[in-house]
Amino acid sequence: MSVSRSVGTARNVESAQPGGGGPADGATTTSGLRKIVAASMAGTVVEWYEFFLYATAASLVFGTFFFPNAGTQLDGIIAAFLTYAVGFVARPIGGIVFGQIGDRLGRKHTLQVTIILVGVATFLMGCLPGFNTIGYWAPALLVVLRFIQGFAVGGEWGGAVLLVAEHSPEKSRGFWSSWPQAAVPMGNLLATLVLLTMSWILPNDQFLSWGWRVAFWLSAVIVVIGYYIRSHVNEAPIFLEARAQVEAETAVSYGVTEVLKKYPRGVLQAMGLRFAENIL
Repeated sequence: MSVSRSVGTARNVESAQPGGGGPADGATTTSGLRKIVAASMAGTVVEWYEFFLYATAASLVFGTFFFPNAGTQLDGIIAAFLTYAVGFVARPIGGIVFGQIGDRLGRKHTLQVTIILVGVATFLMGCLPGFNTIGYWAPALLVVLRFIQGFAVGGEWGGAVLLVAEHSPEKSRGFWSSWPQAAVPMGNLLATLVLLTMSWILPNDQFLSWGWRVAFWLSAVIVVIGYYIRSHVNEAPIFLEARAQVEAETAVSYGVTEVLKKYPRGVLQAMGLRFAENIL
C-alpha cells in the first residue's frame, strides 16, 4: 500500500467513529462487499499478470531479442533482468503519485486509469522491434515502457486494497483486505501459463520471433474485462465523508509528509515487513 494513501485510510477511520460507533456503521453489506472484492481482485490479477509476464519473458526471450551483443547468453539474461528491476524502482513513485490522486479524485477513477496505463504499456512491449532492427532504441524503449508499467502497478496495488478496506467492517477489515493481495500470485501463475502454452504449441524459432508477443497482446483483452468490472464499483461512504471533511477544513493538509510525521513507526514497520518478504 502506498505511503500517501495511508493518510486517507487513517483519516477515514477517525471520521467514521465520532461517537465510538466505528467503521462498521458505514460498512458495505456482505453481498456488496463481495462484489467490491471481486472487482478489486479482477483488476489486480490483470495488473500483476502484466507485471510478472515481463519477468518470464525476460528470462526466456528478452536476453537474445533486445541484448544480442551482451556477450554470452547469460549476459543477455542479466541485462534483461536489470530492465526488469526498473519496474520495482517505479512502483513506489507510482504509489505516491496515484495516492495523492486517489485521495482527491477517488479510488475508482484512479484504478481505472492505472489499469489502462499498464495495459497500454504491456501491449506496446509486444509491438517493439528487436535490437537487430532499430539498435539501442529497442532496449531503451523497453525500459521506458517497463517504467510506465511499474509506475501504474504501484498506484493500482494500494488503491485496490484501500477500496476494499474502506468498504469493510472494522472487525473483519484485515480479512477482506487480504483478498486483493491473493490476486498477486494468481496473476503470476496466469502469465506463466500463457507463455508456457505458447512455447509448447510453437517451434522454438517461432516462439522467439513472434509467439511471445501474443501473451503481451492478450493484455488488451483482459484489460477491457478488468476495466468493465471496475466501472461498476462505487466509492465507500467512509471515503466520501473523509474527503468532504478535508475539503471543509482548508487548513488541513495530507499526503506523504503528513503520514511520515504522524505515523513514522507504522510506515517503517510496514516497509520492513515488505523488505523481508521480497528478499525471500
